[in-house]
Amino acid sequence: WAWDLLTRVYGLEPARLWATVFEDDQGDLGRDEEAATYWRTETGINPDHILPFGRKDNFWEMGETGPCGPCSEIHYDRGPAACDKQDVPGHVCRVNGDCARFTELWNLVFIQYNNHGSGRLEPLPAQHVDTGMGFERLVAILQEQSSNYRTDLFWPLIKKTQILAGQTDAEREANIVAYRVIADHVRAVTFLTGDGVLPANEGRGYVLRMVLRRAVRYGRRLGFTEPFMVKLAALVIEMLGDTFPELPARADFIQATILGEEERFLRTLDQGLARLDETLAELQSAGETAIPGAAAFFLHDTLGLPFEVTRDIAEEHGFTVDEAGYHVAREAQRARARAAGEFKAEDDTHALLYSSLADAVTARHPEPLGHDPYGELDIPATVVGLLCGATLAEKATEGEAVELVLDRTNFYVTSGGQVSDTGRITGPGWEVAVEDAQRPSAGLIVHKGHVVSGTLHAGDAVRVQVDVARRLNITRNHTATHLLHHALRAVLGSHVAQAGSLVEPERLRFDYNHDHPLTPAQRAEIERRVTAAILANYEVTARQETYRDALAQGVIALFGEKYGDVVRVLRIGPAAAPFSQELCGGTHVKRTGDIGPFLITSESGIGAGVRRIEAVTGYGALAAAQSLRARQEQSAVLLGATLDEVPQRVAHLLEQLRASRKEVEQLTRRLARRDFESLLSDVVDVDGIPVLAAQVAAPDAETLREMADWFRAKMHGGVIVLGTVIREKPLLVAATTQELVKQRGIHAGKLVKQVAQIVDGGGGGRPDMAQAGGRDASKLDEALAQVQKFVKEMMQ
Repeated sequence: WAWDLLTRVYGLEPARLWATVFEDDQGDLGRDEEAATYWRTETGINPDHILPFGRKDNFWEMGETGPCGPCSEIHYDRGPAACDKQDVPGHVCRVNGDCARFTELWNLVFIQYNNHGSGRLEPLPAQHVDTGMGFERLVAILQEQSSNYRTDLFWPLIKKTQILAGQTDAEREANIVAYRVIADHVRAVTFLTGDGVLPANEGRGYVLRMVLRRAVRYGRRLGFTEPFMVKLAALVIEMLGDTFPELPARADFIQATILGEEERFLRTLDQGLARLDETLAELQSAGETAIPGAAAFFLHDTLGLPFEVTRDIAEEHGFTVDEAGYHVAREAQRARARAAGEFKAEDDTHALLYSSLADAVTARHPEPLGHDPYGELDIPATVVGLLCGATLAEKATEGEAVELVLDRTNFYVTSGGQVSDTGRITGPGWEVAVEDAQRPSAGLIVHKGHVVSGTLHAGDAVRVQVDVARRLNITRNHTATHLLHHALRAVLGSHVAQAGSLVEPERLRFDYNHDHPLTPAQRAEIERRVTAAILANYEVTARQETYRDALAQGVIALFGEKYGDVVRVLRIGPAAAPFSQELCGGTHVKRTGDIGPFLITSESGIGAGVRRIEAVTGYGALAAAQSLRARQEQSAVLLGATLDEVPQRVAHLLEQLRASRKEVEQLTRRLARRDFESLLSDVVDVDGIPVLAAQVAAPDAETLREMADWFRAKMHGGVIVLGTVIREKPLLVAATTQELVKQRGIHAGKLVKQVAQIVDGGGGGRPDMAQAGGRDASKLDEALAQVQKFVKEMMQ
């Protein structure tokens, strides 16, 4: 089949194809005559083109142990002109050689052994062929290109990058590695983002972030200082959108996500690279060749420079990075974070306890435990397992904390963002209030609570009663979450995908990927759409379907979630044209009209590209609306206005406040000017230069700068350093003139930096005007007293 596809479908010349087969050069497996025979008799390949190779080239292993086997490869001869070693004396072109003439195109791996380690191979009971082809390599051959990057898969991206960088062809070839990295990485970034992956600090989001940032760093080599990846992503969408229609459908989201991450990294890169350059220079001057792990972690943790970037740059400059030390520093930081918080993990003892409970349950009740949270809310059952405190027990009495296992339960167990049910379990003469239901291990559900009255025993027949009112509130909020998801996609775009959720009886919380806050109009439209769906009183149905069939019908699945072959599909609306259809295992209302009113209570950002909506339904929405109205009425009373007059009255008060603040600022400046005039008597002459250093009452740095300008205008030059205390922190401003900078060497930035050191601070600025801050206001007078000395030293 591999031969037929390459020669008959793709039309490659048989004379250019070579086949390799395995011949053991390290053991007693011998030569793979079966593969060689098939090549000679079934393909018509030139027998001289069938070559044997040893374990290095023709024996595939996934690791030191595990499935493995010999392989047979197909190589393509590009011809003598493709050889890049023609000028090397004695070079001979050959299959599996070291020049570019022969390209491995296909690999057929015969998985027939299991490696137990130490070279001991055992035949597998079931053997198969694992086959793979290099797609980009095939495209390069079909398009008669010398490199994968010269094909129409990559070359348009390289040319676009060249145009954006403004480089010549010669400059492009001199920097071809950077071009290739960018072309490869922008494709990966575009597809990852299109699949709903967002930049993050862990998991697949971290992979996306590192790939994008590596491309941006290579862009720096080409002179890019502004975002450019987003422009290349647009080209990827244009090039591949017909084949992958999800790309143009999510184009806005893809480009916004890439742009936002690129802008953030460019800011990080400027700070981090500057510090890294300083670190490398210091190490080089000290004769060191390795960046300490602690320094690499500081760059990452404090300045946001990824370890991978630090490592790449270090290698480019001939340095290494102490990776082990980096991980030690990282773990130390994590340990400090854990110590500062209230982190607590379930220990092995707890896991063993549940394992013992599961064994006890199985001994008492060998059949699988029943679980149906979608049926009746009051059912009979039997206690088949019991924990009292942290021990296995046969009974429990009033006041004791317990965990019950039943042969069947109707309690919903926390999953998919929906909290568990609560309720009660009653037996002969006893009652347990259930506060939580959990699944500590597969097939085991525990009902956590406490004994309200009586004494319960393992084996008792019971009634299991879910808190009906609480369950109904949860179902209202869960179905409303689905309506909200649909409305968000309709208003903001199909790129919106769930990034997390919480469904409680009091509220719902929905996290979704989107780059911008909701506008008031968008928020109102989302509420309107959800309300319209509620008023339509759609039927809500759930049914089991195959995962493949569900996706084929457009059912929404959560990205990254693992599903079985059979899934539960929750549809809202008529089956022929549902309003919403998602995979969901939660509990829901029977009709949307059961939800009642819906109200968004908050919308906020919780991370890069992730927003959060909180909302309430039913009586919760009524309570929120009543609370809002009460606050509005209270505000109206305080303002002495009707509800309709409140906005106009508030606007009028704000205008009055702005006018009053302006008057206060003007008065403050006049008072400062008056006080400043009195300071001119404190001006001293330092080698013919008027110098003033004083502490003044000023509300902000701008007022200090104005005073400095007044001084320079009044004295026609001179040096001034003014200090004030704002919010218990000293603030300093220094000023001089360009003439004094050039003629006498008095630099305001250097001067204020010296003064600020005395108040435990720092700063700087232009030669003629600079600013600094500090932490110790008690030393401000001492610092100002040193100004004359510092000025004299500068003039020497």
